[in-house]
Amino acid sequence: MKKIVLVAVFFVASFTLSAQVKTPAASPRANFEQTVGLTDIEIDYSRPSAKGRAIFGDLVPFGKIWRTGANQNSMITFSDDVTVDGKTLKKGKYALFVTPKADNWEVIFYTNTENWGTPEKFEESKVAARVNVKPETLNRHVETFTISLNNVDNDFAHLEFAWEKTVAAVKIEVPTKKTAMANIEKVLAGPAASDYFASAQYYYQSNGDIKKALEYVNKATEMTAEKGTPFWYNRLKSLIQAKAGDKKGAIETAKVSLEAAEKEGNADYVKMNKDSIAEWSKK
Repeated sequence: MKKIVLVAVFFVASFTLSAQVKTPAASPRANFEQTVGLTDIEIDYSRPSAKGRAIFGDLVPFGKIWRTGANQNSMITFSDDVTVDGKTLKKGKYALFVTPKADNWEVIFYTNTENWGTPEKFEESKVAARVNVKPETLNRHVETFTISLNNVDNDFAHLEFAWEKTVAAVKIEVPTKKTAMANIEKVLAGPAASDYFASAQYYYQSNGDIKKALEYVNKATEMTAEKGTPFWYNRLKSLIQAKAGDKKGAIETAKVSLEAAEKEGNADYVKMNKDSIAEWSKK
């Protein structure tokens, strides 16, 4: 009986220790994604509320760098290179910091996103861009700190920071025309070698039309011949030839793939080609 009681007590104690009480976060996290033109922009941040406090110039002092929210870094991610105030920001993730003043805000895009709050040691080399913007006074009260992307156009959007009765915005320009033209030219130029390779691989692996597979892999190897056909292209071609019954042609192609794989030091493809040549050479 004592053993049963002890086990029960141990179980209750273990459950109590492992259980976690969940309560609402003081500054709840927000995450959203907005497509601007052809560029995806993602924002992840925590949202403190005013709760009757004076914000800018008080809770958030003027002239000091601010984490732009609460908790860990507020972050913004771009799927393409973008432009802010004439400066190029490479695609990727950045921490957002702000140094607010009564008549001017300095918005900083920082490459280190692993800080909790502001960096313990601020490194100028990690500043990807600084943008100065003029804050405006709102005719309404914003209780909870808000980062948003507004005035969305094909070529730009405004990254806005709003809290209490203040809003500041940074114009972010995206390369929609450049990206669209590149896509148009690529499509109108016809399929690339990689497209033919992928199609041939699908036909081969799915036991589809082997003649189509050979047609597509031939186009892939022809299009890459001038710069040097990748050894995995010729590896696939040899497999398709063998499956089509052309063992002699498969051996010759496998030898080409083998030579290229040896030059590249790819042991896996060297072995696969040698094994296939040995198998196809059997009478």
